[in-house]
Amino acid sequence: MTIDASTRFDTDAAARGLTVDVVERPAADSLQQAAELLGITPGDVVKTLVVKRHDGGFLLALVPGGRSIAWKKLRTVVGVNKLSMPDAATALQASGYERGTITPIGATGDLPVYADERIVGRRVALGAGRHGASAFVDADDLIAAYAATVADITDQEPQRD
Repeated sequence: MTIDASTRFDTDAAARGLTVDVVERPAADSLQQAAELLGITPGDVVKTLVVKRHDGGFLLALVPGGRSIAWKKLRTVVGVNKLSMPDAATALQASGYERGTITPIGATGDLPVYADERIVGRRVALGAGRHGASAFVDADDLIAAYAATVADITDQEPQRD
């Protein structure tokens, strides 16, 4: 029996005691627009990225809006020499979620989670496991629920004109 992504998300959140508010939202064309639609700052929109380890394993990186993975920092924290971003099909296979919907909540594969230190103490919005929705959660509760490693793993993205 295959469990759909929404059920998997809800079941995992409940099993971990996470209070999550899922809100429907229209698609956004930019980080700024997404933040405005959700009524939050861009830094409170958190991307969950699937990262491939050199040994073929995967991890999840929680990256606040306006920032990107700092590869050298993340490699140091993980303790490996090589990490990369998998293609969309591989990210789906590793996490059980399509890009744009990826979240630790209900992800398949029991992937380790690495959270950028800038999300600590904040209420954040992240993927809800399906398109057209965002999940609001207390970042500290999320970090605790997944025994996430918290570290400085990102750099500021350059300003776009």
